[in-house]
Amino acid sequence: MLKLTPRFTGTLPDDLPACFTQMYQQAPTLTRLFLARGIQSDQDLDYGLSALLPAQGLSDVDEAVTLMDEAIEAQRRILIVGDFDCDGATSTALMMRILSQMGAVVDFVVPDRFKYGYGLTPEIVQLGIEQYQPDMIITVDNGISSHEGVDKAIANGIKVIITDHHLTTKSKPNAHAVVNPNQLGCSFESKALVGVGVAFYLLGRLAKYRREAGRSTAQVSRYLDLVALGTIADVGVLDHNNRILVNHGLAAIRAGRCSLGILALLELAGRDYQKMSVQDFGFVIGPRINAAGRMDNMRIGIECLMADDMSDAKRLAFELDKLNKERRYVEGEMREQADEILGQLQPNSDRSQAQTTDEQSDDSDDSLKQQAESFTDKAQPRSLILYQDNWHQGVIGIVAGRLKESHYRPAIVFAPADDTQLDGQDAIKGSARSIPGIHIRDAIERIAESHPELITHFGGHAMAAGLTLKRKDFKAFAEAFELQMQSVEASVFEEQQFTDGQLLAEDFSLQFVEALTQNHIWGHGFVPPQFDGVFDVVQARILKDKHLKLSLKYPGVMYPIDAIWFNYDPKKWDYRAQQVHVLFELSINEWQGNQNIQLMVKDVAVTQISP
Repeated sequence: MLKLTPRFTGTLPDDLPACFTQMYQQAPTLTRLFLARGIQSDQDLDYGLSALLPAQGLSDVDEAVTLMDEAIEAQRRILIVGDFDCDGATSTALMMRILSQMGAVVDFVVPDRFKYGYGLTPEIVQLGIEQYQPDMIITVDNGISSHEGVDKAIANGIKVIITDHHLTTKSKPNAHAVVNPNQLGCSFESKALVGVGVAFYLLGRLAKYRREAGRSTAQVSRYLDLVALGTIADVGVLDHNNRILVNHGLAAIRAGRCSLGILALLELAGRDYQKMSVQDFGFVIGPRINAAGRMDNMRIGIECLMADDMSDAKRLAFELDKLNKERRYVEGEMREQADEILGQLQPNSDRSQAQTTDEQSDDSDDSLKQQAESFTDKAQPRSLILYQDNWHQGVIGIVAGRLKESHYRPAIVFAPADDTQLDGQDAIKGSARSIPGIHIRDAIERIAESHPELITHFGGHAMAAGLTLKRKDFKAFAEAFELQMQSVEASVFEEQQFTDGQLLAEDFSLQFVEALTQNHIWGHGFVPPQFDGVFDVVQARILKDKHLKLSLKYPGVMYPIDAIWFNYDPKKWDYRAQQVHVLFELSINEWQGNQNIQLMVKDVAVTQISP
């Protein structure tokens, strides 16, 4: 049998809150799912816009509103400085649409990651001055650590408003207003807003302010499709507030009341917008928008989201799809190289000591080397830290994520900041992805504090971060990070498989699966349901030499149930299997107009074989 950890550890109906008594009688499985995710009252399931947290809890929001209102009325030039991911693109598109409707003189610039790097750098401020001569700069999804850029803008007579959501333990920049729920001292109850969520709150407050003053305004809630897309694509935690935003954005798309760019991208991917799912944000639309920032320039993605003509939207969607295919090719090559590097290392060697195409400099701290050498023979490595001179900066985050998933270790993948400058003093940029229990940004910050000579810049969240080093310091950083991981409790690095328990026979119905997948918002922090059960095997076959297709029988269900295990593990399968214990998610498979339930298999244990 599979070794699984139950998400809900209580006893029903004994541990049932009074407000869920009726729900439990009508939908016991759904009630168990909600309780396992911390839902304790029916208010937690109220997804009306009126249930959103009030904006006044955001520090500096009213100061920012006053400044923006004055700039609009005085027709001062406003420049939006965005980020080069999907959250940054949706934030920029939302700002542009709303401020334009309010009559603002507004334009945007997105830093080219290959030229200017991340955030409001002095270089991007200079570019903005030369090309746009702004009176005001508003950042979206960046800026909380941009002290030098803010100072340069102010020195040139430019007012600066920072809107961001990234974590910081330092003092905020000397901007005229800083709106960030994660800044020190902000009392806003939800710390889970992503960049476009912060922009939504600020613009909503501005719209209300202008409406009450009798000035031109806009309906910000009309663009919740952009907020939903940015929230899911940036893997925002789906607390109650974010689930409200995503729920309304998803409903708008299903009704066709959304960005033409979103409709064009869905059509290109062969998805029906009326059946759009939360997962489509993260796996269909998000990667294509992100491909612009990874492989070229995010302006293409922003213009697609801002398109008001379907022919333009389709043209831009086609360009994004082409860039995404290029991204997948580059990612595939990098994954192969990363796997080859890891395969060459001895089982007890330090995985973080990845080879580069040229010999690394030996200028790293001798004491770090000695400490690292002292544990590499005694402990299994707990981090994957890799660098190659020929790797692509735009794809390192995806590769780090894949390595984290396949090895269940925090992974940091580096590439040259400029592939024409590969000396020891030249910069390399890293993208980090983590596992539960390892706050990756805080781990990097601890190294920055104990070894200030190693890290030039860094920032991020618990599960993802970015940083810049000098090429010569790669090995020293990798050793310092691994040393820190060796002090973490060993159980953190042991992946657990969770289950929401077994299903009732009546749950194997299209009605239940459709309600589960279409009527509720699942994602990061409100994890999609995953069930287990013991099934009889009716039929099994291998598809394309890598997928396992099953037909299963479940007690009390009168018809066979289809199941698919993509990229199955041959070591866990036996062609003689008669009975299996399956961990799975529920889905609906549609083929030639017919719908049927399909189990998306996550793991299998053969419990009985034929003689």
